[in-house]
Amino acid sequence: MNDMTPIVPFVSKPKDWETDQEVRWCPGCGDYAILKAVQRTMPELGARPENTVFVSGIGCSSRFPYYMETYGFHTIHGRAPAVATGVKLANPELDVWIITGDGDALSIGGNHTMHLLRRNLNCQFLLFNNEIYGLTKGQYSPTSRVGTRSPSTPLGSVDRPANPCAFALGSGARFVARAIDVNKNLVGVLKAAYAHQGAAFVEIFQNCIVYNDDVFAPFTDKKAGADANQLWVEHGKPLVFAGGTKGLALDATTLTLKVVDVADDDVSGLVVHDVTNRGLAHMLVEMPFGAFPMALGILYDDPAPTFDSAVIEQNARASVGKKPDLQKLVSQGQTWMVDKQPHAL
Repeated sequence: MNDMTPIVPFVSKPKDWETDQEVRWCPGCGDYAILKAVQRTMPELGARPENTVFVSGIGCSSRFPYYMETYGFHTIHGRAPAVATGVKLANPELDVWIITGDGDALSIGGNHTMHLLRRNLNCQFLLFNNEIYGLTKGQYSPTSRVGTRSPSTPLGSVDRPANPCAFALGSGARFVARAIDVNKNLVGVLKAAYAHQGAAFVEIFQNCIVYNDDVFAPFTDKKAGADANQLWVEHGKPLVFAGGTKGLALDATTLTLKVVDVADDDVSGLVVHDVTNRGLAHMLVEMPFGAFPMALGILYDDPAPTFDSAVIEQNARASVGKKPDLQKLVSQGQTWMVDKQPHAL
C-alpha cells in the first residue's frame, strides 16, 4: 500500500448493527425509537462494529449495549463514565458511546458525569431524559418537575429539578445538544456529536409510557400543535420558530432573550445562532418552557484538546529513551522472598 491507495469507506446497513437479542422495553417506550435512530446513524458515519463500544450504567436505557452489534459494557449505577474512560485510554482508536439516563447520570453518577465532561474525554454521551426512574417503578428523579407525584413523592415533589444541559455547560462540556426520541432530526444530532472531537453531551427527551407518559407532549405531540413550541437552532441562522412567525431577540436592557413576532419574514432584529457562543447556549438551555419554546439541536460546539490525547502525549514524552522492563519495575524498592517450604509446627 502507498500514499496513492484510495481509502475504501466501510459500508454497512442498519441491520448489521442489530443483535440477535430480543429488545425488551415496555411497548411504546421511547427507547425503541432512539435505538433505531442510532442503528440508522452508524452506517452513515462509516463506523465499524468491531471498532465501536457502548458503555451503560443502570436503568432502562442501560440495556442498550445488548442490542448493538458492537462491543459493550453494562456497568454499575452511575459509573459508566469511569469505565468508558478506561476503555478509551486503553484503546484510543475505539469509538466510545455512553448510554445513560437522568437518574443514572445526574444522581448517583453526577460526580462521574461532571468529571468526564470537564476532562473532555473523546466520546459520545447520550442521556435519555424521561424525568422519572422507570426501572425501579416510577420514583421521582433529579429531573422530575416540582409537584411530580410518585411512589417516593406521594404528595408531590418539592425539589427543583436539575437541568441536564445547564449541568453539562457548567461542568465545562464543549458540545451540548438536545433532541427528541421520535424526531427525525435525532440522526443529524447524533452525527454532529460523533464529528465533535471531545465529550459530546446529548440530552434526548424520551417518553416513559408507563410512569411519566406525555410529560413532554407540549413540545413533542404534533397533534397538539407542539411544532410551534420547538426551536431547532442552526449555526448562522436566526432563532425563529412557530413556522417562522416568532423569533428570539436580545433585550438590550436586561441582556436576556425575549420572544418577538416576525412580520413579513423580517429577521433583522433576531439573534443569530452561534454554536461557539457559550453564553448564548446558557441562555437557550435555561429558557423557561411555556414563556419560551424548547431549544433543540446543536446548542454549543466549540472543540478543545481532549483528555485522552493529553494522556497519550504525556505518556509518550515520559517513555522517550526508556525500555520497558516489568521485572525491574516489580523488583524495585523493598522486596522479600517468601519461603516455599512451610515451617514445621
